[in-house]
Amino acid sequence: MFSKEKINEIITSTLAVDSYSLGSHWVYDDKQLQDLPINWETLNNPQAMWHKGKTAGDFTHIGDQLHWLYEFVQDKKEFDASEYLAFWKEKMSTYTGYIDGATRGTLSNIEDGKNIGSDSDDFSVIARITPLLLISRNEDAFVKNVESFVKLSHNSFHVIETAIFFARLLFRAHDNKNIQQEISSLKNAFDSFIIDNVDKAIASKDANSFDTIRNFGPACGIDEGFPGIIHLLTKYPKDFKELVIQNAKAGGDTSSRAMIATMIIVSNGSSEDLPKEWFDLNINK
Repeated sequence: MFSKEKINEIITSTLAVDSYSLGSHWVYDDKQLQDLPINWETLNNPQAMWHKGKTAGDFTHIGDQLHWLYEFVQDKKEFDASEYLAFWKEKMSTYTGYIDGATRGTLSNIEDGKNIGSDSDDFSVIARITPLLLISRNEDAFVKNVESFVKLSHNSFHVIETAIFFARLLFRAHDNKNIQQEISSLKNAFDSFIIDNVDKAIASKDANSFDTIRNFGPACGIDEGFPGIIHLLTKYPKDFKELVIQNAKAGGDTSSRAMIATMIIVSNGSSEDLPKEWFDLNINK
């Protein structure tokens, strides 16, 4: 089981790599990525138009929503999905950051009286699950809380199954276990979507990360993002900083890939490889 200190390290690191990833988040053009006016060693202003008003040290909308969940669980002993949904809706009512398709779809369903999340296959919701560790007594409780949380905004079978996969991997990878071995073992408890994506991602671990992530697909859909995350975890299991930098250079949904990989890497080891300045976050902005 995780100590509270370890859980907070995982959460803080996940937020830090979201902030780092802001610079190239949602930049898709190959040439633009090669020419970005970015210092890859530090935090950068966002280069995509979708993050108007954000500056270096801010979170993407994904990090913002992770931090909301972190706020929510501070005085809780269990996860009440209905209570969180009301909290989330109130936050959204005054939010000035980017409103993604899953959020729009979920809010529309609420307005129509439907008690169901959107059907979005966007995998960014998985990047927001780490605060649930604080109110989960064991692996099965965490998986149950993750499933309830994900369904609130992403009622997609593959997103839910992949979220469960990463929730279990988070526990299985704890304390310096071999990440690739844990991934390979865990995949067999899931369907062909998980198995096939894991197999092709592991097969790519010696390939160039930019080309591999671009070929898998750098966008927000689960079928694109999932193999990219597994590629990063198996290629850079002991080089955390390089994982985050090479992921950011590939563009697209840099934040979600980095955040999900980070929760596994920090569970497995520590966040000490990351520069301290990456943790200079605008949490209260």
